[in-house]
Amino acid sequence: MCNLYRMTKNADEVAKWFSAINEAGGSNFGSEVYPGYPGLVIAEGKAQKMTWGFPLALKSKRTGQPLKPKPVNNARTDKLDSFMWRYSFEERRCLIPLTAWAEAQGPRGGMTRTWMSLPNTELFAVGGIWRDSDEWGPCYSMVMTDAAGDAAEVHSRMPVLLGSEDYGKWTEGTPEAARALCRPWAGPLNIDRTSEPWFKR
Repeated sequence: MCNLYRMTKNADEVAKWFSAINEAGGSNFGSEVYPGYPGLVIAEGKAQKMTWGFPLALKSKRTGQPLKPKPVNNARTDKLDSFMWRYSFEERRCLIPLTAWAEAQGPRGGMTRTWMSLPNTELFAVGGIWRDSDEWGPCYSMVMTDAAGDAAEVHSRMPVLLGSEDYGKWTEGTPEAARALCRPWAGPLNIDRTSEPWFKR
């Protein structure tokens, strides 16, 4: 599952790329986006700043007291009918712009980053869903499907990659039309297996 992606364009560039209104202004974003941190999404025709992950309320097993919410940053396609995702998928789908996403590979304690991206493409989008939350305000989650082709050599799942011709179907189409897009990417991918540690100190 994707727990790290790269987005190296600023909000103005992203808004122009997706013909959206820039509501993120001059917000600063890290070039690497992690769960629980802010990212840039295209929702309702606007480039907006949101937190990556739906908050999941947790309680301490020892004391029973509330803990810091956990960001649930991936929504599996086979779970989209569950209570956590259903209404967001039906009513609030968004585009998540990125330049690459990463998966961990290697032995426990020695995992490294493998980056995947679309060839000859500066910026692309994956399918996302969003909602407002009491904890973090607007937040989003990345929709994941089964991996195929080269991506399946890295991980069993991958984000729902969208061609530009499908952006409108994802954001404005019916839930049935959007669900039809939840399929493995059939095109080529760039795969960059690096020596970068998965966990950076």
